[in-house]
Amino acid sequence: MPATSRTPDEDHPHEQTLAGVVHDNVRHTESFTVVGNHLVQHKELSLLAIGLSCYIQSVRQGTSVDIKTLAARFPEGPTRIAAGLRELEKHGYLQRTCTRTSTGRIVTRTVSCNRPGHSSGGTRETASRPSARRAAQEKPPPRKRLPAVPQPSCPAPALLQAAVDVLTGLRRRDPRLLLSATDAEHLAPGVAAWLEREVTPTAVRHALTENLPNEPLIRPAAFLAHRLAAQLPPPPPLRPPAPPVPEPRHPFQTCDGCDRPFRAPAPGRCRDCRTDHPEDA
Repeated sequence: MPATSRTPDEDHPHEQTLAGVVHDNVRHTESFTVVGNHLVQHKELSLLAIGLSCYIQSVRQGTSVDIKTLAARFPEGPTRIAAGLRELEKHGYLQRTCTRTSTGRIVTRTVSCNRPGHSSGGTRETASRPSARRAAQEKPPPRKRLPAVPQPSCPAPALLQAAVDVLTGLRRRDPRLLLSATDAEHLAPGVAAWLEREVTPTAVRHALTENLPNEPLIRPAAFLAHRLAAQLPPPPPLRPPAPPVPEPRHPFQTCDGCDRPFRAPAPGRCRDCRTDHPEDA
């Protein structure tokens, strides 16, 4: 008898056979739907019900998924599709309720649940989620805070008003330096600190507007706040005290009693004569 050749199992006894499915997957980056294994591997749902649930979860919100529409979309008839929808409703993957509209018409509202039992208020959450997302999109982003500016030692109202006048006049030198009332109120103490240090309003305007960048100023108030703090001049030197005012010297007068000259603001008697004659004092 001729010798028989060895089989692959005899040559490689420990190698596994490729009898099951082999996945050749590609990661989806667009036009895909996430479906849980609890649905696609459900032990009690029929293959038709699983397919219907996957299709319903993949369509946009507001798409009609009634029996007539699904029967026109798939080759299965209305009877089989109705049975599959009842299976999904039984296991919590579908919720159908009849509601009456304002015109008196009765419509069926269908809610698809991709994970039954996960949220007790799924209907309300689904209905309110678009409005919450829309409100978050309409809410303006928070405004960034402006940098701190120097503060004057004596914030007098007249000094702050002079500082506001300097700030409002900057737009005449450069239209990009147009400030709002809130920005001017924030920057006014910084300008007042410059004016308090004996810097003239013209010098302050020149320091704030010279050598401006050529590109657009996204936040002119923040740019001015940085300049007010970075280029703050030092305090002025202390002035020497004023010399004392000398007492005024009176003119010479001739005493009426002894003809002696003496200094006095008005004619009369000298000190000695006033002592000898107290009635003339």
